[in-house]
Formats: sequence, C-alpha cells, structure tokens
Amino acid sequence: MKILIVGGGGREHAICWKLAKSPRKPRLFCAPGNAGTGQLATNVNIPAHDIGALLDFARAERIDLTIVGPEEPLCAGIVDRFAAAGLRIFGPTAAAARLEGDKAFAKQLMREAGVPTAEARIFGPTAQEIAQTRQAGKGRDEAASASFQTGYDMARHYVATRDEGIVVKASGLAKGKGVFVHPEPYAALETLERLMVKRELGDAGMRVVIEEMLIGQEVSVLALVDGNNIYVLEAACDHKRLGEQDTGPNTGGMGAFSPTTALTENDLEIIEKDVFVPVIDALRRDEIIYQGVLYAGLIMTAAGPKVLEFNCRFGDPETQPILMRLQGDLLEAVEATIDGRLDQIELQWDRRAAVCVVMASGGYPGEYKKGYEITGLAEASALPDVQAFHSGTSLADEKVVTAGGRVLGVTGIADTIQHARERAYAATRLISFKGAYFRGDIAMQASNR
Repeated sequence: MKILIVGGGGREHAICWKLAKSPRKPRLFCAPGNAGTGQLATNVNIPAHDIGALLDFARAERIDLTIVGPEEPLCAGIVDRFAAAGLRIFGPTAAAARLEGDKAFAKQLMREAGVPTAEARIFGPTAQEIAQTRQAGKGRDEAASASFQTGYDMARHYVATRDEGIVVKASGLAKGKGVFVHPEPYAALETLERLMVKRELGDAGMRVVIEEMLIGQEVSVLALVDGNNIYVLEAACDHKRLGEQDTGPNTGGMGAFSPTTALTENDLEIIEKDVFVPVIDALRRDEIIYQGVLYAGLIMTAAGPKVLEFNCRFGDPETQPILMRLQGDLLEAVEATIDGRLDQIELQWDRRAAVCVVMASGGYPGEYKKGYEITGLAEASALPDVQAFHSGTSLADEKVVTAGGRVLGVTGIADTIQHARERAYAATRLISFKGAYFRGDIAMQASNR
C-alpha cells in the first residue's frame, strides 16, 4: 500500500512515525517532508500548497491513500480535487474546512448552532468581497476601500467602548499568528491598524473577530468525524505563547502534553454533546458533510467549556504527544473515518503521559535565520521513551540543519506528567543548534497537580 502524507512539519513526522508502525507496512511518501520524515518515507519535493503537482504525483505513483496535514491545502480544496479524480484522501472538503479558514464563518455557525463560545463582533469586508478584490487586482482597490474603511472605523469604535479584556483574531488563515490577546482594550487599536490597514497578515487580517477575553485553562480536544459518527480522541493542552508563564506573542505552539488534568470524562461527554454534535449537524443542514479530524480549542471557564477556535486537521504540536500515546494502528482509524465506520473501531491508549517541548529558532515567531547544523539528535533519540519529531529541518551536505521557526518537537512519555517532562527536557539538553530557544515550563502546572 502506498500512502502520501502532505506537509513537512512535526505533525507530519509524527504521522509518518505512527504509520511506519502499522502491521500493513505501507510504503510512505511525504511532500515536501523534512529530515525526520526522510528517515521513514520518501520525501517528494512538492510544496503542500501545490495541489496540481500533488495530484499529478498521486496519479503517476498510483498512491492508494493521501493524508493531508496542514490547513492551507485543505482550505484550498485538495480533498475536493483528489475526490473528483477518484483518489482516496483523508480530510475535510474546502466547504467544511471553512471552520478553520474563516473564523467569522465559524463564529456565526456556532451562534446558530448554540455552541458555547465567547461573545464576539465581526468587522471588515466579507470573505466574498475580499476574494473579489483579490481576483480583480489593484485596479479595484479604490472601489473596495470604502467598505474596508467602514469596517476598520467600526472596529475602532467598538474597541473604544470596551472596558474589559478583549481578543482580536484575524478571520483568515494566519499560521497560528493571527490571535492577539489584550487585557487592556486600548492596546487592541494598534493591532487593528496592523491587521486592517497595514495588512501585516495580508488578506487574513482584513476581516477581524473581536471577542471577550475568557479566563480559564485552555484545552485541545480532537475528534475523528466520518460524516455521521464522532470519535473523540484523548485530549491535550497546547502552550501557544512564546514566553514562559504564557507571556509574549502567540506562536504555532511551543509545546503540548496529553492527557490534560483540566478535563474529566464528564467534561469530554459535555464537549461531544454541546460542541461536536451541534457543529456537525449545522454543517449537514447546509449540505456540508464533514470527514476527517475536527479540532476544538476550548477554554474551561467557570460556566463550563467554551470554544475558542476550530481547526480542520491534527494540531501541531498536539499530534506529537497524542500519537505517542495511541496504541494500535493509525491507518485503521484513518480508513474507518473515510469509509464511515468509526462506530466499528475501538482505539486503545497508553495510560502514561506524554510531553512535547518545541525547540525553535532564535527570533521565532518573527524573523530568524536558517541553515544551522543540529547536533545531538542521535544521543537524544537513544534515551528511553523519547522521540525527537522534526518540524523545521532539512539535509545539507548530509547534515541535519534548521529550516523553519519551530525546529523540533522533543517528546517524552512516562508514568506521570512530571516524569514525561523530565524525559523531554533531558533530551532537549542533548540537542544543540545556534540560537535554539525553548520554554522551560511546558506542562509544569499540570505536573504540580
């Protein structure tokens, strides 16, 4: 069996690592992959966003199954294109992936479905207006400027009326960098200028969602959805802020751990009933069938769980500790999702805890340099119950070098969160590259409970 994994980050390395353990011994390809996936799969030099080239490769190589890692190709319709060509693929359609690709759409859907979420207002041009302007080119910018200016002025006025903390979110895809938390509302005015006027995130920030700032423990709950059945996976916690004690800018994630001490079995049942079921039903009413992974980022407030965001794929770095704990065959779960028979499988989990510590390039999530040699990988991987998942790496002159902002996701598994932390951090101390940065407090609060 031939499987193509689309993407080149830590999530894709973890997926390759788990699929390589399948008793069916599939032949793996990863596009574009990284130095880690190259040890398990044949890396293919095709960017994850080049859907046409990926489709041509899958046809030529007679790929039996494609698994899509990142959100960009999912939102761009890779599943629709592959399915239309008669190729088997794991992930939601472009219409279903709007849950991640358009935060304004997701917020409106949650309101209609009665899903608990933060109170919010939406400002700026609609996704359709943005797309029309993009297609028309710069010649139409002046014609659209009035609509954009009105949205910006209304957003500024709304912020000026707030006296409690708010969160500003770019409505479009921003690679984990589109959320800005402002305990003091006036600070959001600068964010609005950066997003809506200076367009530092491009089209993604032309439309914004402004929410109340919720207080509580953040958790990540992922589920497999086959169109009808929902199979909730083991939960995780992600550390999104760059600095220790959750300070600094948001990133794609600086670490994660699973399971989370913030959730009980009753909480998971409530989340399935009050979040996953109504959202899937609301999509179905719009004739959108969701198949793939649905990720709910939630915050456990005093009033119960509330949704912060949806993602339409496995999280990164949550996938690393979750798949470290998954026992059995990931391939079986993927195929059951595609075939609509999730009700016929039972996943088993290692009851131990897993902790992932992200090692990042100096300067991330801003500008950073690439090409620094990474040493100590063999020594770290030799430690028991440790796996160094590659994210932003590549090979140069047969040496592993840095090639991205988040470079490695060093993951340890042990009987307790504290012991898993110790294993992960012991491994990070063996790995070195110029400018390496990682938080020293991943899972610390959970380990003290």
